[in-house]
Formats: sequence, C-alpha cells, structure tokens
Amino acid sequence: MRHRKKTVKLGRECGPRKALLRGLATNFVLKGKMKTTLPKAKAIKPIVEKYITVSKNNTLASRRRLIKYFYDEKAINKLLAELGPKYKERPGGYTRIIKLENRKGDNAPMAIIELV
Repeated sequence: MRHRKKTVKLGRECGPRKALLRGLATNFVLKGKMKTTLPKAKAIKPIVEKYITVSKNNTLASRRRLIKYFYDEKAINKLLAELGPKYKERPGGYTRIIKLENRKGDNAPMAIIELV
C-alpha cells in the first residue's frame, strides 16, 4: 500500500531523481528564478525552503549540512551570505510558483519558481 508516501517519482529511479533534484536546487539557489515543469518545481520547493531555513544560522554545522546537499560552493556561500540573512525574520514561504502555458512540444505543464 502507498499510504503517506509523498515522494514524487518524476519518471526516474532513485539515484537519477536525487541527482536531478540536487542539480535543480543548486541552479535555483544560484539564479533565484528558473523556468521548469510544474512537477519539478513542486518537487524542489520544499527542498530549497528547508535549506534556506538551515542557512539562517551561519554556523559550521549548517555549512556542513549545506555541503552535503549542494553541488556548488557558490550556492552554499550565497545561501549563507545573502539568502539566510535576507529571510531571517520570515517564518517560511520563501519561494513562489507561477503556472505558465503548457509546453508546445509535449504539452507538459510549465511553471516559474522564484524567490519571494
């Protein structure tokens, strides 16, 4: 039975899915805004929000947690130097998903995910 299992599969096995989400989250942190499919945007939203919350405290422990997940050192530095202090007083909800028209080739639902 599938009760209370909320992992979005995205048509991939476990390893490639984790790599995809890590790459999307790293690029999103570096750019602050990206256009992707709606399921991918919904999948990276809780991940990015969790790590922005971690980056609010600029400690060695939080830096090590970020190093475990993100691919690029620039993304970690941006989280700790810019995004963490920017959202220090905000209790959550750091990202926004805006739905767009479906993609022309395969009719996939598209969305823009951006920082608030």
